[in-house]
Amino acid sequence: MVTHGPTVRAIAAHAGVSIATVSRVLNDQEHVSPATRELVQQAIGELGGRGPRRRPARAGAVFLRCPYVLTDYFGLIVSSIAETLDLHGRQVVLNAGEAAQHNRVLPTLPTRPGIGGAIVVLPPEPGDELIALQAAGFPFVIVDPREDVPRDIAAVSASHFAGSRSLTAHLTGLGHRRIGLLAGPDNWLAGNARRAGHVSALADAGMLLDPGLVVAGEPTVRFGFEAARQLLSEPDRPTALVAFNDKVASGAMAAADRLGLRVPEDLSIAGFDDIDLAQATRPPLTTVRQPLAEMGRIAVGLLVRLLDHHRLDALHVELATELIIRESTGPARR
Repeated sequence: MVTHGPTVRAIAAHAGVSIATVSRVLNDQEHVSPATRELVQQAIGELGGRGPRRRPARAGAVFLRCPYVLTDYFGLIVSSIAETLDLHGRQVVLNAGEAAQHNRVLPTLPTRPGIGGAIVVLPPEPGDELIALQAAGFPFVIVDPREDVPRDIAAVSASHFAGSRSLTAHLTGLGHRRIGLLAGPDNWLAGNARRAGHVSALADAGMLLDPGLVVAGEPTVRFGFEAARQLLSEPDRPTALVAFNDKVASGAMAAADRLGLRVPEDLSIAGFDDIDLAQATRPPLTTVRQPLAEMGRIAVGLLVRLLDHHRLDALHVELATELIIRESTGPARR
């Protein structure tokens, strides 16, 4: 509020706006256009008053929840988050490991002593728990949401649709027409977006998705092996496989080798993520690079702004992906 200066009524009269509008500006609330906000602040200055009183930043450590084994994909994100929080002088309380998936943690966060905010990575919790946490006024950011979240919940992810579309377009450009899709779980937001990108690229090449060329499952090496062996054992087998991630792609490579198929001469295989494994396969894997470390840094930036009581206009941030072409893809065998 303004102290030792003009009243709210005087500011409103000078700026030509309502008292309610002045109150919203003074309390740094939303629903005020930038032009109106500037007009009110100019009136405050001309009348010799002060601007809105800024609340102190919310204190406490950051609760970092990543209920998965911290290797490859998740390890890169968590390391980036921890390093960036340290630069901001924030301590981290880490909640990780697959066993943590069975603990109902989110409802307890607003009342945990010493916790100021949270970053949750691919949260397995249902959406209503995330909505309830946001309604409680607790600041948090989601990295790589598992399912759709409301627009007023801060979230960071990669552009799954665009990345998948560029990958399938690469394969159709090499002449592939029967492309198998080793998809992720049907209830994952990333899986749905990547499938949609795949379908879009097929449509650009004048093709429809063949349901018989799609196998969905948990994104593991074992799933990749079994799903690829299933598709490659068909009489009219695919000439290329697009995997949900690099682990699934490595399993597909093992299946191709077991069946005596050469990569890429007989079969092209591509992944997603560009973790270290992608360069360790033989041949090295064509994949889509996600900016995993940058996702962590952006998440910390959003959370710090929430802890400082800043308004966030762009709450859902999608980072660009990059197609990385290596030796695992080649022209379709005629």
